[in-house]
Amino acid sequence: MKSKTSLIAEQMSGQRKRLVMLTLLSLMLGIAIVSQAGLLAEAVQRVFVEKASLSSVALLLALLLSVMAIRTLLLYGNGRIGLAMAAAAKANMRSSVLQKLTRASMPSTLRGQTGGKVSVALDAVDEADSYFSHYMPRMVEAAIIPVLILAVTFVLHANTGFILLFTAPFIPLFMILVGLQTKNKSEEKYAQLAEFSGTFLDSLQGLVTLEIFGQSRRQQQQIERSSLGYRDATMDILKVAFTNTFMLESIVMLSIGIVALELAIQLLVFKSMPFHTAFLVLLLVPEFFNLLKNTGTAFHSGRTSMGAVRKVEQMLAEIGGGTGAQPEGGGQSSAKLLKMPPSIELKDVHFQYAPGSFELKAGPVSIGPGQHVAIVGHSGSGKTTLLHLIAGLLKPVSGTVLVNGSPLSEWEEDSWFEQVSYITQHPYIFAGTFAENIAIGAGRKVSREEIRQAAEEAGLSTLVAGLEQGLDTYVGEGGRGLSGGEKQRLALARAFLKRPALILFDEPTVGLDLQTEQILQSSITALARNATMITVAHRLYTIRQADHILFMDHGVLAAAGPHDELLERVPQYAEMARIQRKGGSA
Repeated sequence: MKSKTSLIAEQMSGQRKRLVMLTLLSLMLGIAIVSQAGLLAEAVQRVFVEKASLSSVALLLALLLSVMAIRTLLLYGNGRIGLAMAAAAKANMRSSVLQKLTRASMPSTLRGQTGGKVSVALDAVDEADSYFSHYMPRMVEAAIIPVLILAVTFVLHANTGFILLFTAPFIPLFMILVGLQTKNKSEEKYAQLAEFSGTFLDSLQGLVTLEIFGQSRRQQQQIERSSLGYRDATMDILKVAFTNTFMLESIVMLSIGIVALELAIQLLVFKSMPFHTAFLVLLLVPEFFNLLKNTGTAFHSGRTSMGAVRKVEQMLAEIGGGTGAQPEGGGQSSAKLLKMPPSIELKDVHFQYAPGSFELKAGPVSIGPGQHVAIVGHSGSGKTTLLHLIAGLLKPVSGTVLVNGSPLSEWEEDSWFEQVSYITQHPYIFAGTFAENIAIGAGRKVSREEIRQAAEEAGLSTLVAGLEQGLDTYVGEGGRGLSGGEKQRLALARAFLKRPALILFDEPTVGLDLQTEQILQSSITALARNATMITVAHRLYTIRQADHILFMDHGVLAAAGPHDELLERVPQYAEMARIQRKGGSA
């Protein structure tokens, strides 16, 4: 894993021109500050001490106003550069997050809550703004202007210079102590925000289910707890900010007071320095400490932003291996070989979600090219887990899944999934038209006729014909307005358009009426004519003609063979078949 500041360092490396501009403007700003103080001290000396007329100092006052205007413009320029740096950095980070998410491996995509990922991609990246727009400009100014003021002060009055040199380190020391705490609090804050966002989005998506089961009040309380946790984390940061401001103000006031006292003694008691010099030094000292104080405030904001950047970096690291493993041959062989139905082998595959949780053991298993294989077993026996291992959605703890003789882990992920269709019990339907949802399956630009043909082969013709806008009819998010069978047929249309070499089904006909199931079975049979097909089956009568049946029992591949053979030699399988024939459930 990269170092903690690697993401910030990466963003700053692309900002070198702007950093040079910040340095030049900060140097000019320092000169303008010293010049403004010098001109103001000269004007006060002439008007109030030397009693000069206003007309005689008109040019001096005009010059003073010009320097003040230049100082304002330089401050504005620094701010604009900071905003430009922040905009570029946020765009780059958000682009990196989106690219990582879109290129992530299937296992990493399935991890975590969607709301948490959205929160990091939006809120955490936005919070990084302060680091580039506020913190960096102030840091560059602090590295140049206070040094310049300190040098001028030493030339004018060495005693004041030594006072500044002695008191100034207390400010950065305090900033470091507070900054460390702020960064930790900031990371805690964004962890709470990610948890709150994930809980809120999950609740929103499952609102109907929560209402039906009477759990909406309980979920509301959970959201409230997450919200309060985020509030408390935010308030902790504000407490640190207020403490930081109070301490900085105290240090600055005390330091300026010491300098003013020393100058008053030199000017009034010992009368060892002129008014002009004392007044000029007294004007420069607040500028010196104000710059350090502003830097302290910026440092607090910067550390808060660094906590946010850290969350972005953690997310990028978690999905960093998501581009898929590229084989040494460049991945070309995998794409070429998968144009034909593949053979699949499982060699002593072992998988476990977490220590002490469900465990699966399977193998050896051999599935020939073009075979139709079914995975059966009681609920919780590991059918879907085994299918996910074959699909590459899960990685085995030990053992190997071989495709055409090569380990699946070595195959280029994009090429693999280009040739695979996986249809679940509840396929996701996006907000859009029928045509748009079907075209997703192609992975390429397709014609209207190809989409229409795919819809017809999936048994959608009658439904589409009855719609006023046909294939251009809008479908709600998640397939709102469609029945379960219609969603399944739409998913099958995607597969017909794709023409995959490997088709995976996870109990696609469960919960459907007999007529819809027969339509789907007919479409599935047509789709699988030129493909290797693996089906997780709940109803045994739907897979009697399968070439091979894998019987799972409590996470173990207990038996494999044709339907009739399993009925004779596997009592558990025969019992499951008997119960289903009587109309019971397995």
